[in-house]
Amino acid sequence: MKLKEIIFYIKRLYQNYVKEHMWRVFLAALLSLVVAGTTSAIAWLLDPAVKKIFIENNKTFAIFIPIAIVLVFTAKGLSLYFARLLIIVMSNRVIEKIQGQMAGHILLTDTQNLESKHSGKYISSFLYDVGLIQGLVSTGVLNLMKDTFTLITLMFVMFYQNWKLALFSIIMMPLAAFFAKSLGKRMGKATTQSAVSAANFTMLLSELLKGSKIIKIYQREEVEEKKSKDAIRDLTEKQIKIGTVMIRATPIMETLTGLMIAGFIFFAGILISNGEIGINNFFSFLAAMMLSYQPIRSLATLNMSVYQGTAAAKRIFKIIDEKIKIKNNKDLPEINIKKANIRFKDVSFKYDAGKVSAIKNINLDIEGEKITALVGHSGAGKSTIMNLIPRFYQQQEGKIFIDDQDIQEVTLNSLRSKISLVSQDIILFDDTVENNIKYAKPDASNEEIKKACKLSAADEFIEALSDKYQTNIGENGIRLSGGQKQRLSIARAMLKNSPIILLDEATSSLDSESEEKVQNAIFNLTKNKTTLVIAHRLSTIKRANNIIVMKDGNIVGAGRHDDLLVKSKDYNSLYSKQVN
Repeated sequence: MKLKEIIFYIKRLYQNYVKEHMWRVFLAALLSLVVAGTTSAIAWLLDPAVKKIFIENNKTFAIFIPIAIVLVFTAKGLSLYFARLLIIVMSNRVIEKIQGQMAGHILLTDTQNLESKHSGKYISSFLYDVGLIQGLVSTGVLNLMKDTFTLITLMFVMFYQNWKLALFSIIMMPLAAFFAKSLGKRMGKATTQSAVSAANFTMLLSELLKGSKIIKIYQREEVEEKKSKDAIRDLTEKQIKIGTVMIRATPIMETLTGLMIAGFIFFAGILISNGEIGINNFFSFLAAMMLSYQPIRSLATLNMSVYQGTAAAKRIFKIIDEKIKIKNNKDLPEINIKKANIRFKDVSFKYDAGKVSAIKNINLDIEGEKITALVGHSGAGKSTIMNLIPRFYQQQEGKIFIDDQDIQEVTLNSLRSKISLVSQDIILFDDTVENNIKYAKPDASNEEIKKACKLSAADEFIEALSDKYQTNIGENGIRLSGGQKQRLSIARAMLKNSPIILLDEATSSLDSESEEKVQNAIFNLTKNKTTLVIAHRLSTIKRANNIIVMKDGNIVGAGRHDDLLVKSKDYNSLYSKQVN
């Protein structure tokens, strides 16, 4: 990263996150001054200790100076503790806000944006990148204040004892800064590479957990184990590289310190022999110089934390700053549903990653309070049409109306409040049965929940569970069968009681017995509702009021089942293949 970029991200971190906690930083700075003052006092106290106790044999000072040293160390310890405590609280509040913004953005961002990235990359940013930022705003900020103040006060002690030796010791600082700048650039590059490796490993781990059954049935354990080991090895190598860069400063600093001390002793010997410095001044100066080693080393490697933290901030702000195209505009009116007639007018849509349009110039009327089915081969555009209604995606051309209201000219929240979705890709949460159903209506009464479950035929299996409605169903309902999960999903949609129902191949993966129960539940769900159904099993949509036949993003037929068998070759072909 260039210096201009680093300054930009540090300014943004300060303005958006650290500024509101400046009172904590200010108090930590005051406490850092106490730490600096007490550290310097320790070095200065060696002057009277040597002179008064060991040279002059002063008994009063023999009591007073040890007590003073204890008090100074105690003050230093307490000050450092409270300074660190303030910075720890501040840094965690900063991370809390950043993670909150990331979570909020992910919840509101466009579906197409989310689908363009692997979930592992988001998880890596939450866990890995925020840790680097925390290091910058905690350890980095505290060390900058504490070590800068400590170095200044120790330099004051050194100049107080002998200005010639102090000038000699200063030559170490520009050399340390030169090497630190070089190492900082390498650290920034190594951190970026490590972040990529961490994201790749998180992606792989996520897929291993989700695909465990597929891995086992196809006996790919060895292949996946090798991929895992390669990913872990790659991440480990990157971490070793970061660690190597971090400790590379150690031999440089140790060598510089050794040269400085050797030169100091030689030069001090000349000054002592000439009577320009006493032995008490020498020990005090030596202590101050040795104590200055830690802050010099810390400040010399501080830019590594800066490079790491700003590189992580760049990746995180890329997520937070991602433009949201589909969002709720509170200035628009709420949608007013009467019969829930849906109309597509000249609608075309193309996915960001697609080369051709998924649907082309679609004109479609979905009659209110009736069932309309979409059929066609995979990739015909059925799911695209369904996803445009709740505005999961934004069409590039044309308009969509509900009861003659353009869905882009009403609030997004009011639009989605009128729509329920039941899909073959069922999403359930690692929570109780009751809470999964109440997700659609958090304030629902027990009577409403039980009614929805009865109408969806979910009550029979819920009553058989160990804790009934309070049974935890596991991650994505893993403790339930496919049919049970589907009926729970229908109960949730039924509880919402919205006028528009979207059914995306809701029975395609069920056995005959489960399908019959789910079909009965769907019948109860869709009664007097505007319903749009996608189904591969054409037998399940015979009673649809209107069937739309799609092919290559176009509508190639429309009508009832019996009519389409006669007048639509595409529908007849689809049906014949299934019957045969």
